[in-house]
Amino acid sequence: MPPSSPSYVHVVTALRSAGCVFAEDEARLILAAARTPAELTAMVDRRAAGRPLEHVVGWAEFSGLRILVEPGVFVPRRRTEFLVGQAVGLAHALPSETPVVVDLCCGSGAVGAALVASIPGAELHAADIDPVAVRCARRNVGERGRVYEGDLFGPLPRGLRGRVGVLAANVPYVPTGEVGLLPPEARDHEPLVALDGGGDGLDVLRRVVAQAPGWLAPGGSLLVETSERQVGLAVEIFAAAGLVARTKVSTELHANVVIGHHTLGNRPRSSPRP
Repeated sequence: MPPSSPSYVHVVTALRSAGCVFAEDEARLILAAARTPAELTAMVDRRAAGRPLEHVVGWAEFSGLRILVEPGVFVPRRRTEFLVGQAVGLAHALPSETPVVVDLCCGSGAVGAALVASIPGAELHAADIDPVAVRCARRNVGERGRVYEGDLFGPLPRGLRGRVGVLAANVPYVPTGEVGLLPPEARDHEPLVALDGGGDGLDVLRRVVAQAPGWLAPGGSLLVETSERQVGLAVEIFAAAGLVARTKVSTELHANVVIGHHTLGNRPRSSPRP
């Protein structure tokens, strides 16, 4: 719709008044998504009230894909595309032509969908504890994989143990005491279970890392996103579980990924400090 059209001008004005920094871009997306004038009004009102844009239009762009995002589901972040890129590189280095890929804490299924789109022949399994997220992920993954409802590894088929080549776990890592400092779009409209990582933000990461060696194939890798200040402790946690850890950083995306490599010779050592 041209910038001079009354509808475009009206939407931009409403969004600017609500404090939307990228009002022009958001207006174009909302106008493209609205099917009727009444729907347009409702969408503008929801966005002006602070709803995430992705919840308003119903999708998020992620790794070149349009990921469906329902209200109440964690919105995939652009920085997580860096984790996907690292995972794809590791999968292509595996000897199997049909690598087993697992997406834990899958949310909308964005990571899993991006992985199978980039890894020909991948066998995808994804899981999340939130039933709304699982429903959303099943729509995004479709026939390219299976999505399970449950806590971390709990719902995965036992036959996957020792077979997983790439295990991507986009765990929550915001410390409990800092959840209230998040932007309102996140803290008010995304599920707490997808944000709150416990006292130091690494509680869920610890649980994933502790169980990961039993699921990874020899030569398989676990990838987890953290904040910059958590990287050092996360590496200690990986090493304590017997995983050979390294970090990858994208300054452009402000992304920090810890990668743990599993070999037959790995042995857990004593646990790191809490």
